[in-house]
Amino acid sequence: MTDVFQALSDTLLALTQIPSPIGEEADLCNHVEERLARSLGADAITRFHDSLIVRAVRRESAPRIALVGHLDTVRTEHNGPVRIEGNKLYGAGAADMKSGLAIMIEVVERLDRESLPCDLTLIFYEREEGPFEDNRLGPILETHPELRELSLAICLEPSDNQLQLGAMGSVHATLTFRGRTAHSARPWQGDNALYKAAAFLSELEKRKPNDVEIDGYTFREVMTPTVISGGGARNVVPGQVDVNVNYRFAPGRTPEEALNDVRGLVDDGCEVRATDLSPAGRPHATNPLVQHLMTCGVTEVRSKQAWTDVARFDGIGVPGVNLGPGTAAQAHQPNEYTELDKLVEGYAVFERFLTTLPRR
Repeated sequence: MTDVFQALSDTLLALTQIPSPIGEEADLCNHVEERLARSLGADAITRFHDSLIVRAVRRESAPRIALVGHLDTVRTEHNGPVRIEGNKLYGAGAADMKSGLAIMIEVVERLDRESLPCDLTLIFYEREEGPFEDNRLGPILETHPELRELSLAICLEPSDNQLQLGAMGSVHATLTFRGRTAHSARPWQGDNALYKAAAFLSELEKRKPNDVEIDGYTFREVMTPTVISGGGARNVVPGQVDVNVNYRFAPGRTPEEALNDVRGLVDDGCEVRATDLSPAGRPHATNPLVQHLMTCGVTEVRSKQAWTDVARFDGIGVPGVNLGPGTAAQAHQPNEYTELDKLVEGYAVFERFLTTLPRR
C-alpha cells in the first residue's frame, strides 16, 4: 500500500495548498476539474458555478452510488505553510474535508472502472460551511433531477472512518427580550432586559438532553445558547437583549416543529425569529447498501450528532450516510491537520465497498 499512501498524500497536499475558504472555491474547482478531465475525459464532467457533477461510471441496472464532498473550508488561522510532518498533514481543510476529496479523486483514478458493479457519480460542491440556504448542493439537486435516482449518497465528512448514520436537524433562532432603558443609577425607573434573558438562560441550563432512538441508534437533542448581545452605554439599563439559540433535533420532525419547541420556552413578550432552518436526516440503518457498507472495514457505526448534507439527500428520497477519513476533532480548528494513515484506511473501505457491491 506504499504507492497508495504516497498518492493519497500527494493529492491531499495539492488540494490543501489551494485555499478555498467559503465563497472562494473557484481555484480549487478548476484544479479538480482539470485533473479529472485528464483521467476521465471532459464529457464526464458537468460544471455548475464552482461545483462539479462527475459521472465516473455509467452502468445500467446497477446500484447508483454518489460520493459527495464540499470544496470550501472555514476561515481559520494557521502557523506556517501547508506541510507534512510525520503522519500529519497541516493546512486549512486538511480534515474538513479535503481528505475526503482526495479519496474521491484517487478512487476513480485507481480502480478499474470498467469492472465496477455500480454506477458512480462524484459531486464536488461549494458553500457548505455557511447557512443552509447558501449551500450550493441544494440547487444542484434541484437542477439535476437524475440525482434523485441515486441508490446511496456517501458524504465524506471527517469521521475518522466511522460510519455515521443520519443527521441532526438544526434550528438557529434569535430570541429578543425587551425591557425599558433607564439610568443605571436609578434602575428602578427601567426594566432590565438582561434579567429577562438571564431567567431564560437559567432555565435552559437546567434543560436535560433528550435522547431519541431510531433504527437502534440514539440521537441526542440539545438546545444551546451561543451568542448574546444587547445594551449600549455602560451606565444605561439595557432595553433589549438578543440571544441566539441553536437547537439540534432528531430525525422525524420538521425544522418548523422544532422551532415551535423553542417558542414554547418563552412567553409572548419574547420575539422568536428563525435565522437558519436545516432539516434532519434519517439513519437508513436497514438499507441493504448501508448494511453492506457496515461490513467493509469501517471503524465503528454510530449516529451523527451533527448536521450534514445527508439530510438534504434524505429530503429528496435518497438514503445518505457520513463516512470520511478526516480527523474529526480537527475540523474548524486553528492549525488543522489530518492523519495520513487514516486516508489509506479510508481508501481501503471505499475500494472494498465499490468493488464488492451485489449486482442487481
